[in-house]
Amino acid sequence: MTRASSCSWPSSRLRCGTWRGVWCPSSARLLRTAAPSRLQQSWRRCSASSWSALGSRISCVLTCGAWYRWFWRSWITRSACSTVRERDPDTLGRFPPRAAATLCWSRQLKLRAGDTLGHFTAVQNLYQDSGVSQQVLQRFQQVVDVLQDFGDGVRSAWSSQLDSDCGFILQQPLLQHNQQGMLGVNCSYKLEAVLRQLRCVSRETDVELHPLAARLYTCIDDITQSYLSLSRTMSCYSQAVSDAPQEEIPLTQNQLQDLNRTLSDLQRTTWSCEGVLQLVEQQRHRVMMFHATVSQARANMDAMTRIIQGWAELQLLQRSADSLLEGGATEQSCRRIRDEGQELLRLTQVNRSLYAAEDSSESWITYLDHIDDKVQHGLFHMLLRSLHFLSDNMNPQSSSSVFLAISLQLQETGSVFEPSVGGGLTDLLKSIISDIYTAASLPPRISVSRHGNYQECLQKNPELCALEQEVMRVLVQVREEAGLLKLQLDRFSFLWTRDRTAAMDEFLTYSRQLGRDEMEADQVPPALRDFSREIESLDRLRAEVTQLDDVVVLHSWLQVDLRPFRDSLLSVLHHWRHLYTDYLLRAVSDSLKEVTQRGEDEESSSSSRFPLTETILLLEAAGVELPEHMAAQLQC
Repeated sequence: MTRASSCSWPSSRLRCGTWRGVWCPSSARLLRTAAPSRLQQSWRRCSASSWSALGSRISCVLTCGAWYRWFWRSWITRSACSTVRERDPDTLGRFPPRAAATLCWSRQLKLRAGDTLGHFTAVQNLYQDSGVSQQVLQRFQQVVDVLQDFGDGVRSAWSSQLDSDCGFILQQPLLQHNQQGMLGVNCSYKLEAVLRQLRCVSRETDVELHPLAARLYTCIDDITQSYLSLSRTMSCYSQAVSDAPQEEIPLTQNQLQDLNRTLSDLQRTTWSCEGVLQLVEQQRHRVMMFHATVSQARANMDAMTRIIQGWAELQLLQRSADSLLEGGATEQSCRRIRDEGQELLRLTQVNRSLYAAEDSSESWITYLDHIDDKVQHGLFHMLLRSLHFLSDNMNPQSSSSVFLAISLQLQETGSVFEPSVGGGLTDLLKSIISDIYTAASLPPRISVSRHGNYQECLQKNPELCALEQEVMRVLVQVREEAGLLKLQLDRFSFLWTRDRTAAMDEFLTYSRQLGRDEMEADQVPPALRDFSREIESLDRLRAEVTQLDDVVVLHSWLQVDLRPFRDSLLSVLHHWRHLYTDYLLRAVSDSLKEVTQRGEDEESSSSSRFPLTETILLLEAAGVELPEHMAAQLQC
């Protein structure tokens, strides 16, 4: 057999029924015949000789005889099985049952064969061979008979298997314990598969229903509704039972036992019993009520847990805009803890009503103790967080900025810290720690079997006590460092501790300041150079004091403001300097009076022991300006 050169035959693979391949022994090669739509396109392009070649191909195919019938039977079976996805019949899915898909495929194949015959009939006038036409019609009838036999077998097997499955389902109880011991819908996957097959059978007019399948089909709507309702009911039941926290089990034990007794009726009831839908709806209402109760109680417990977790993340202490500690616990934090504590108490009372528990029952007391433990745990972490905040910010290794600030001031008693490191700062930190612990006393106590508030319990916690002691230990270290700073600045203490009037009298007597061990010395009145020495000494001290830092940070976290001390010390130095300059000004004033009164030469007539000119030059060098009346006298 040859193929016409002008005919273009597609060579793509068999896909989704577009191409069909048949092995022809006589030609020993695979013949491909196109689908009707593509045949029409090919026929329009073929010449008259092409139709002769087409007829030869068809006659070759139709001469296969018994082998042809065997091939089609086996191909139909293989194709039908490969068309339907291999699935466990008890599983769920969007695919139809295997038998229904197989019947649908055989009908499509029969229609395709009819379409092919119709196209052949349309072109048989071009090929005048009545013998070939009869063979084509005969072979077409053989294909239809094979498909019909195949479909009858599928329908018979489907009816038998469906009847067996329906009989199995009708004998099964509605509920049964699974492998995990939980109560659930019995044979749910099998039941869904049977219901799906029955609905597919209802669309197949030539599938016979056996007695058991017909019995189940008559009440398919009630069984479907009962199954869906029962599935939702048992899903809620499983959630209420399997997700129960340990502290809830004693509270729901009695309700659960009553519920299990009522559900035992469903364990004894089969799908073949009458009134299944009414019984399922009655039990569904009880299960839903129980599920709603425990769900609301658990939602309340979750709300309480969120409140307690919020306390654990709450920061009682805060820094101000200049990064310094503002003080103790903020009023906003305390108000939040107090209000949320009342909310915890309200939620526990709501749960008591939901569980229908007695106030004095052991199970309810245990439940309150459980909540009480969670509250105390959350408050513990809140206090721990705040004490860690103190400890970390007072640790030189972890502190990155100033945490507290004090100032050094010069008072009549000497240099003092304000607030004092020994008393004021210690009292401040103790007050802050006390505020932290006081926050734990704000929420009301949940437990009725425990006495005292949460603060009394947490103050005995060893971890919190260790942090508190660490804070006080660091305070001792910074106190020592502050003492060293104060000791360094006490080198100027003679300026504020010594009596300036007595010191000036001593200078005028001995021309210097006597040492501590000197009881007596030669009385030598001071000269101008002695005044110049004292003034220059005070100027050097003033320059040294001026160069003092504005602030000093101790232990990386305590800021000491030295500006009040420095300003006060500069004022003291100013008074010391004025002792000497005022004395010289008075000496210049006395000399000018004598010169004016006598009208003689200042050097020869002045009774002052300091030369007037040199005294004035010394005052000018010290930056002291003469009063206007003295300057006017000098100009005269």
